[in-house]
Amino acid sequence: MTKLYQAALFGIVLLLFSCGKDRIFEEYHSFETTTWEESDSVKFDLSSLDSRKGQAIIGVRYTEDYPFSNCYLKVIYRDSSKVILVDSLWNIPIFNRQTGKPTGDGFGNTFTTYDTLTFPVPASTREVIFLQYMRQPQLEGIKAVGFKLVKSQLN
Repeated sequence: MTKLYQAALFGIVLLLFSCGKDRIFEEYHSFETTTWEESDSVKFDLSSLDSRKGQAIIGVRYTEDYPFSNCYLKVIYRDSSKVILVDSLWNIPIFNRQTGKPTGDGFGNTFTTYDTLTFPVPASTREVIFLQYMRQPQLEGIKAVGFKLVKSQLN
């Protein structure tokens, strides 16, 4: 019995260490309710990273209660002096416009969709900020938003 237990434990440890080697940074901000207030900014602190060289990805976790087919996000990169390096509006598809089916993966009524930013993260970036830009005081159906930085396949 102990050999089986040890083998299972070894397999789990091996699996944990083999996953995510391409990930430089990943963090999600969850909302207490499934509502993203227009005034709520979501901030990700990159100041502890040795390198910011990689591909930036936005993740949106949502429910079927989300009332729109897309989600506009304002993406802002700031340096340590709070100088804005990038200020961009990003359109993330949430539901397929033709079929109405959720984009991304999930189960039940919760899904997560990812979108890759086409502009690079400047080396001096210390903070990434997301703002919901749907012109709604309360955006229903959003459970969390995340920022992920992965090693680029070209590096």
